Amino acid sequence: MRLSLLAVGRLKSGPERELVERYRQRVEGMGRALSLAGLDIVELPESRARREDDRRAEEAAALLEKAGSSVLIVFDERGRSPSSEAFAEKIRQWRDEGRAGIACVIGGPDGLDPKLRQRADLVVSFGALTMPHQIVRALVAEQLYRSLTIIAGHPYHRAGHDDS
Repeated sequence: MRLSLLAVGRLKSGPERELVERYRQRVEGMGRALSLAGLDIVELPESRARREDDRRAEEAAALLEKAGSSVLIVFDERGRSPSSEAFAEKIRQWRDEGRAGIACVIGGPDGLDPKLRQRADLVVSFGALTMPHQIVRALVAEQLYRSLTIIAGHPYHRAGHDDS
């Protein structure tokens, strides 16, 4: 099953891009043993439309085209905040069902068109706070890696409390 992160806008060179790349490489390294193929990162240009609704609609159409028939996970503050274990379990479930891919979607500065949330198999929130898109990308990449470690039983993810 192919993993992809689809995002509106370009991430500039710097520490955030390096962090996303580090997790992309970790996903690639761990994914093979779990029948998960890499992590494609696809950056789509922001719409140039004048109206905000038109920009969101154009971006949604481009994101949906890139996602194709993949499972769609949309990151939006109106979504659910699952535990890392529950998130990993959904990925395991989709893999075991033989789904072709999972597309994780991060919208542009104007947010997401309602069509994306309606089509989504899962809408995830990192909380009600507004966060910069480059940080959200790093969080998504990290949670994908964390999910793989949970599925593999790897010690990277330790549930529970810090006993120190």
